[in-house]
Amino acid sequence: MPGPLHVRGSVVIPEAELGWRFSRSSGPGGQGVNTTDSRVELSFNLETTTALGPVLKSRALERLGPRLIDGVVTIAASEHRSQLRNREAAEERLAGLIREAIAPPPKKRRPTKPSRGAVERRLAAKKRRSDVKRLRRPED
Repeated sequence: MPGPLHVRGSVVIPEAELGWRFSRSSGPGGQGVNTTDSRVELSFNLETTTALGPVLKSRALERLGPRLIDGVVTIAASEHRSQLRNREAAEERLAGLIREAIAPPPKKRRPTKPSRGAVERRLAAKKRRSDVKRLRRPED
């Protein structure tokens, strides 16, 4: 559980760059809900991190811009009753978020032209449909 967070391949966030906060969680928990700090907040400062190279860092800052507060992304997890499971959920979510943010942009679409056969099939289908509708019309 404790240790660096593996995002993908060579991208690993050191444990020292992750900030944890624990608080009481609302929701299920029975008698233990008022005494255990099972809610987890995981913070990661994107602006000062050394885990990402300059290209990946700028890409992540751009894509996560609206979600950042002073360059810090925060994930809250309180869906489980145990703190350990909430910590695991928060780590998974942060890794997934960073993975999506640093993913390379999709390749540009190369415009293509429909083949002659596809154009002919489309026109033939339109002709058949218009014939069906024409034949359904009442005779004058």
